[in-house]
Amino acid sequence: MARLTREDVLKKAEALKNWGKWGPDDELGVLNYITPEDVVNAARLVKKGKVFRLGLALDENGPQRGIFGGRWNPMHQMLATGTDAVAGKHDVTPGLRYADDAINLPTQAATQWDALSHVFLVDKMWNGYPATLVDMRGAHKNSIDKFASKMVGRGVLLDVARWKGVETLADGEGIGNADLDACADAQRVEIRKGDFVIVRTGQMEACNKRGQWGGYAGGDAPGLKFESCYWLHEKEVAGVCSDTWGVEVRPNETTDVNQPWHWVVIPAMGLYMGEMFNLKELAEDCASDQVYEFFFCGAPLIIPGATGSPINPQAIK
Repeated sequence: MARLTREDVLKKAEALKNWGKWGPDDELGVLNYITPEDVVNAARLVKKGKVFRLGLALDENGPQRGIFGGRWNPMHQMLATGTDAVAGKHDVTPGLRYADDAINLPTQAATQWDALSHVFLVDKMWNGYPATLVDMRGAHKNSIDKFASKMVGRGVLLDVARWKGVETLADGEGIGNADLDACADAQRVEIRKGDFVIVRTGQMEACNKRGQWGGYAGGDAPGLKFESCYWLHEKEVAGVCSDTWGVEVRPNETTDVNQPWHWVVIPAMGLYMGEMFNLKELAEDCASDQVYEFFFCGAPLIIPGATGSPINPQAIK
């Protein structure tokens, strides 16, 4: 296969561009595909009342190693403690014995959504808004809070690692469109308009099994091939998520640009990306009952102007 060039990436972005599809003022992108009826139908998928937490713990043991963007793991600090209370430090002012704490973290330190203001296509972001609308005061368009009530619907797990009969795909192993279709067929699940498609590679579980993250955050990884842009566009999905740091395969399929798939799916298509999803328990349950669809809820925090948000998404069966 010919090497993917920067010009190829820009041409494919132009071909798959959804700008203006939902009007010149749109900031939701492909979330417009989800209808109230879709949410009602997704709720009907709840049969067992079984809830699966898909988020990582927000603690200092997370995957960030400063490889990309200087991100750090969450830092948890106590502001008031039980030892303070027992020592009498609360008895004068305010006269209430209590515990209190704070957390410091980048918005994309752990399991998270990318907002549509996160990646630019040259000098534009989703729907043609100028990249300069993201400044030191935050994102004035396409910020994370715009879809804080929208991340609910039908979720589908594509357990590619289990379908291929391995614990984890190898770093640098790409998942093509034929793989996605074949995995869905084997699981007897259909990808529909407005779905949240969650792809399991097994990489996070491999890191946990060996007890170290290594280059997980920003290093080599299995993931979606660049060609999947067309698959996601054709299927009209609302979001794509994975158990890896960046969803797309690393090393990338080109050295001309970094994260070429991101260039297309976020700013051109208006597609939402969920990263670092913890899929072990959900995947085991799906393999057990052979049901790979579920009610999905992954609301971001309401952070005006933010380009990402930590989340604890839920899959409910």
